[in-house]
Formats: sequence, structure tokens, C-alpha cells
Amino acid sequence: MSIPTPTSEGVAGLSAAPAGLPDELTLARLAGEFFAALPNGAGAGAYPVPAALPADPEIRLGEPGPRIAPVQAPPRPSPSVSADPAGLSSQAGAPAPGVPEAYAAALPTLSPPASSPQLAPSTPYYFLGEASAYPSSAGNALPLAENRVVPQSFGLPGEGELHALLAEIASDRRAATAPATPQAGHFYFLDSASVPDRKADLPLAQPSASPVFDVNAVRRDFPILQERVNGKPLIWFDNAATTHKPQAVIDRLAWFYQHENSNIHRAAHELAARATDAYEGARSKVARFLGASSVDEIIFVRGATEGINLIAKTWGWQNVGEGDEIIVSHLEHHANIVPWQQLAAAKGARIKVIPVDDTGQVILEEYRRLLTARTRIVSVTQVSNALGTVVPVKEIVALAHQAGAVAVVDGAQSVSHMRVNVQEIGADFFVFSGHKVFAPTGIGAVYGRKALLDDMPPWQGGGNMIADVTFEKTLYHGAPTRFEAGTGNIADAVGLGAAIDYVERLGMDNIARYEHDLLVYATRGVLSVPGLKLIGTARDKASVLSFVLDGYRPEEVGRALNEEGIAVRSGHHCAQPILRRFGQEATVRPSLAFYNTCEEIDHLVAVLHRLARGKGRIGR
Repeated sequence: MSIPTPTSEGVAGLSAAPAGLPDELTLARLAGEFFAALPNGAGAGAYPVPAALPADPEIRLGEPGPRIAPVQAPPRPSPSVSADPAGLSSQAGAPAPGVPEAYAAALPTLSPPASSPQLAPSTPYYFLGEASAYPSSAGNALPLAENRVVPQSFGLPGEGELHALLAEIASDRRAATAPATPQAGHFYFLDSASVPDRKADLPLAQPSASPVFDVNAVRRDFPILQERVNGKPLIWFDNAATTHKPQAVIDRLAWFYQHENSNIHRAAHELAARATDAYEGARSKVARFLGASSVDEIIFVRGATEGINLIAKTWGWQNVGEGDEIIVSHLEHHANIVPWQQLAAAKGARIKVIPVDDTGQVILEEYRRLLTARTRIVSVTQVSNALGTVVPVKEIVALAHQAGAVAVVDGAQSVSHMRVNVQEIGADFFVFSGHKVFAPTGIGAVYGRKALLDDMPPWQGGGNMIADVTFEKTLYHGAPTRFEAGTGNIADAVGLGAAIDYVERLGMDNIARYEHDLLVYATRGVLSVPGLKLIGTARDKASVLSFVLDGYRPEEVGRALNEEGIAVRSGHHCAQPILRRFGQEATVRPSLAFYNTCEEIDHLVAVLHRLARGKGRIGR
């Protein structure tokens, strides 16, 4: 498949302009120049359509770098709670820039090998295969003519092409012939022969029939993205650590404290009723978001870490004994290792680890061999926070159940990137943190199958979780209340509900497709940097790029990027076992969200190129 090129008739797939009028490309370029020239940066953030991507800037660390004009937030309406995130109700047919055409044109379009497996037409992206009991938009879907967040794939390589190319890399690695840094013909996502020269004139990719994801409209919903760091516009590539909050969430928290603030469940006054309704309404939203069968299966906790500890200290303490086995994978965050180690040490149980291959994907054949009649718990992440690997949790859960074990899924890194349905996965328990999905910190949730929760002892004692107390005995409420002792994090639970409303309004499928395109673009960019080695090249990945750069310690790269306003994580990411599996103690980890842009990725890549050339090298 070839990439269309501009001709005198216009771009393939775009209608030619009527006689006497500029063609669509000229109109797009003129519009971009007009908005960029508006005073006070009013037009910043609109992408003109360049003939080619900008050259790598020749600047040194500590000196002014290339400016990325911040997107100016328009004045907000007076109501505290936004009813229309991302400007979705804009007039049909209005321009809606997503990944700009000129950037998209830099992405390759590959012809699939004849032997390449193809993804089913119903699931064109690798992490959209799980059905959901609830539509992503939850009844808020707008008519297609007005939906400005339906993404387009810009002719990116399809699933078959990606798998074939990655198989070639894996084969090279197994033969120990692949160089440490990517060479021609050995790229992670793409074939170098199909990559246009970054400095050359770039043909435009084929347009989609659907409107594009309007990233600039989305960015205006996040006030912190207007911040400046070291005099530069903030570029937030630390989303795997925490995500930023849309104005709708900020406004919802303010509204709660202004109009609803009260303790819940017990009082007979009006504010208690409002607060209780808001808190339990948030529980209902989490249940819908995860595809739970009942609100009684959702427990509010501080986050995924507390959720795993709750499971270990209730179901685990009750059901794991001496000689029993607990299985985790090599990919796990420390929060999905340490609680099980503590349980195993207390009970005389044994920890077993599912190994990963050289791409960073779990080896299911080895996992099958680990399962025995003594296996009590299998606990795995759905997406690796260190590598971005998307783990086949549905298969892992099914195999655990065949062995008679209970399956726990850590969804901290998955819920912001893909549709999740716990019933489709088959998980017995599922945990996640709100701050990873654009909600406040200090709030998260545990999903547990009702039959299991009803049989589990409480793990903390106090108010709210009791039906009756005497000095002789205590009677506990049923799930979920028995696991929520004391005054809960009421306001932030309500904020979590607002964040779920926001992402469902955008649509999880739309978010997933846009981020997939962005990840492919970013992967191509970082692999163009000499001496950069990507850690984690599994064929199924979410929005994480973990790498090391020759001649620099990860913290040095992180500091250099910070000088340019670029926030990344450098370190072991609370996942030391998996980094050591690849011979690393630390990596640099940019991680993406749907408010990131190709322009931001270009700036990241430009700084990495400058470091690779040794300019502005940090002294030892």
C-alpha cells in the first residue's frame, strides 16, 4: 500500500477545490498561519500544515530552546460543573485538528507480508478486543455529525505488519545478532525502508471519512497544561506515574465542598443526603466503568496498592496456608509483589514467578507449568508500568480458574488506556487507582466478585462498617461497607466519578485509537536517536516508552529533558525485577496520554538527538 502524494488535482482522497478557490491544503496552511499570528498567543496550539517537519534545533542545554506555544484556555462558563468536556458540542463540520496531517504523513504505510496474521476487522487495534457490558459513552454519545473525537488511523501499519516486524526483531535477538541500537531494517514498529526522510517533503496520509480526535480542544480542559517549567511550556510525559485533572473534575471537587460537604450514611440532614448520594453515585459509575454486575462489588480504597493489600489480608489470610503457592509475573510493580511476600512469609506459602521473553511479554507456556493443585492466588498486572506490555490477562485468569485458583488483576496502568470489563476478563478481583485515570489522588477501587466478598472477613475495624457492637461481639455489614471502616475519602470518590464521566464522554475506544497512533509515532521518533535502546518491545503495548541512552545515566537524561520543560520519569519505576531482567537498574520512561501531541513528541526527540550528539553533555 502506498502513501498518496499531493498532485495538481489535490491530495488523494480530498476533493479538488472548485475553480478559482484555493485547494484544501492551501486553506489549511493559511488558517494555521492566521491563528498562529493572533496576538497574545491566542492562536497557539493550532497546527499549520508544514511542507516538512522542522529541522533538529541546534541549541545547548541551559539555553533557550525551541518554543512550543501553549494552548490558551478560553474563558470558562460560570457553572461549576462542565457539561461539555473537550468542546464536543461544537458545530458539525467545524475544523477539528487531531494528529496533524504533516506529522501523520511521517508514519509509514506498509504492505503486509502474505503470511502475516491479520486482526479481526471488528478489533483494528490491539487492545480493543474485550467486549464491555456497558457502552463507553454510557448513553452520552453524540450524533456522528457532531462527534469531534472519533479518531483516524492515518494509514498506520496494521496489526499484521507490526507483528511480522516484531517477530523479525525477536528472531534476531534470539540469534544474538541484533545490535544494541536499532539499525536499518530492525525497527520496533516499522521497516526503515518505509520511513520518509524527516527532512524531506512529506506526502500527506490518506484522510479518514470520520472527524479526527481534537487534541487541542481536549487540552483546553486541563489547566495545568498551560504551566511553564524552566521558562518552557510544560510537556507532561509522566502519565504512568500520575495523570492531570480536567477542569470538570476540579469543578466537581469545588462543588462538593461548597454545596455537599458532610459525612455520609448516618445523619438525617440535607447535606448528609447530598453527600451520600454523590458518594454512592460515584460507586455506581465505577461499577459501570469496570462492567461489574453490582455496585456491591465495588470497594473504595486509597488506590491500587491498598486494594492489593486488602485482598492479601482478607481473602489471602483466610485461604492461603503452609505449602500453598502464589503466582505473580516478572512484570509486576512492587505493590503486586510485597503484599504477597508478606502473606507467604506469614503463612509458609511459596511465591512463583511467570517469566517473560526478550520482548517483555509473559510466556504462557511457562505459566501453565507453574500452576499446580496448591496454587491459591494468581495476581498479574494488565499493563506493565515499566515497559507498557499489555498482558493477556483473560487467558491467565482462565488458566488460574482451571487450577482452582483465585485471579487478581492490577489495572492501575490499563484503565486510562483501554476499555475494561471485569466480567469479560473473568477476574475475581480487579484494582485500580483514580489518579491514573484523571481523578484525584488518594482514591481507588477494588472490584471483587460478590460471592467472594460476602465470605471475606473485614480487614480494618471502626465506624461505618458495623451493624451492631457490644463489648462481647460485633456484627458487620455486608460488602462493600464492611471493607470501608471510618470516614472514607468522600470528596475524591466523587471526583473519581467525575473523571469517569469525562473519559466516557470522550469514549475509551476513541482514546485508545488516538494513543495507539501517538505511540507508533513516538516509537518511530525515539528509535531514530543514535545510541538509544528501547526496553520492552512486546507486540502489544500501551502508552509507555522505556529506554536508555548510551553515555548518559537515566537521571541525567531526565534532568536534561526537565530543563526543556519535558517531564519524564527516570529510575526503577517501582519495578526493579523486570528492569534487572533486561540488565538495567533504571530507565528513562516517557509515558503518553490522550492530551499529548506529535509536536510534543518532536520536541522530546529533538532534545534526545542533541544529547546523542554530545551537545550540552552533563559533566560527570
